[in-house]
Amino acid sequence: MMKESKNKGYDLKTIEEYNCKIQAAGTTYILDETDEHTDEYVHFFFVGRHEGVEVIFDCVLYTLRFQHESELFEVAEQKALEHFPAYQKIKAEAEASGALSLPDELEEKIGLYIAETLVELEEEGEVKVKEHVDLDTTHEFGIGVDAGLNVERITPELISSFVSDFNADTLHLDESLYSFQINRDDFEL
Repeated sequence: MMKESKNKGYDLKTIEEYNCKIQAAGTTYILDETDEHTDEYVHFFFVGRHEGVEVIFDCVLYTLRFQHESELFEVAEQKALEHFPAYQKIKAEAEASGALSLPDELEEKIGLYIAETLVELEEEGEVKVKEHVDLDTTHEFGIGVDAGLNVERITPELISSFVSDFNADTLHLDESLYSFQINRDDFEL
């Protein structure tokens, strides 16, 4: 019962407000206008039921390509942190202060190391991803949904179909593991 009183995503008045916004938009969801959306990543809200209770779902939906590249960059950066002890110290200070400032020479070495590591990880097929929908019932607002689908783009039609299938409990996920070619425009060698 505590969850409902503290989490506004369970509040009946808030749910009604979101239902009105969704209806006014003429869709099954509304975009989170505070987040940046791309063809491969969208953050939105929709109303549905969880364990018999109406709730607002706070959802991020992205392509598997987006997830794959994100995970590759994460692994490559972790390897760079291990390889360059000075980078680890500077990054820790940056997280505390909010500003990352590397000496030019170190920045160039780290950038090259990360680019080479990305190519190596990709060639070795180190990172694989699959379709998924993860729920976070401890989310600050409503229930968090983190979902990755094997599609080329996240379109309004795809989002509507996702919401409809999610709410009808008819969402079918592909269990296959995938890896993708890195978009070479994202980094310089």
